[in-house]
Amino acid sequence: MTALSTPITLPPAPPSLSFGDLILSLGSCFSEHIPSYLQAGGMEALINPFGTQYNPLSIARTLSRILEGKPFEGKELIQHGGLYHSLLHHGAFSRVTSGETLEAINTSLCGAHTQLPRLRYLLLTWGTSYVYRLRETGEVVSNCHKLPERLFIRERVEVPPLLSVWTPLLRELLELQPSLQLILTVSPVRHLRDGAHANTLSKATLHLFTEELQRLFPDNVHYFPAYELVLDELRDYRFYAEDMAHPSTLTQRLVAERFVGWALDEPTQRAFAEAQRITSELRHRPLHASTEAHTQRLERLSARVRDFLSRYPLAKLPSPESHL
Repeated sequence: MTALSTPITLPPAPPSLSFGDLILSLGSCFSEHIPSYLQAGGMEALINPFGTQYNPLSIARTLSRILEGKPFEGKELIQHGGLYHSLLHHGAFSRVTSGETLEAINTSLCGAHTQLPRLRYLLLTWGTSYVYRLRETGEVVSNCHKLPERLFIRERVEVPPLLSVWTPLLRELLELQPSLQLILTVSPVRHLRDGAHANTLSKATLHLFTEELQRLFPDNVHYFPAYELVLDELRDYRFYAEDMAHPSTLTQRLVAERFVGWALDEPTQRAFAEAQRITSELRHRPLHASTEAHTQRLERLSARVRDFLSRYPLAKLPSPESHL
């Protein structure tokens, strides 16, 4: 019987990821799925400290700001709809006062900047090559915050302008951390606002851009084919959410499992699976949390956590005591 699938062979893996290695993930909403899965297995990941971003130019601005570590100032905010916003941040950072907004975004910025020396993996997920520029300044924004569309120019950016921004940025980053491993992915989320053909052109631009970065930085830049896994190996609408554009929860998990099998060596994969089971049990919420049986269950889990951490002291697991 013919298998109704196109198996995807993964490319050569980068140096193996281990417990204690910090991962920074930047990019579209799909960039949250893999690192969240890694966190459940005891890995340490910092996910989108400025919120979700979709195009490479916005992601470059974020990475540059994290490298610089310069706090945001009130003049960089805009007020709209009763809230203060940063055009470089997701709306989750917006607050009623400018002071509250600055506190939220600068706390996250400081945390990311402080962690940079520990960074081992940088996971970058491109969502689209279309950008929104503020018409008045030409500045590429990450989020329009429902401002009037007339204030922005929307355009598709080609490979050369993307390379002109990212090449010096990666050189600067790799001068500071020569052993840093960059994992590039293209989001399989379909952006259909302009039609299927325009979405294909946008994704093709991202693939060509990724290939050029691999050519320029062959020892540090790797490609993980999340896009191909969804569009080819899982080519069926069963693997999409109801909007038929976003991958379903099952698809997210399947892709994350393939990533773990690619980026972790076999002994670490076994430990990862054990950590996942412990984390899953810790996250379980019983119907009656005040019973003696629940307390005894948490005590047993606490012993399992201590045993695991005695063998893998750099792993990150939730604390059972927080549920007592």
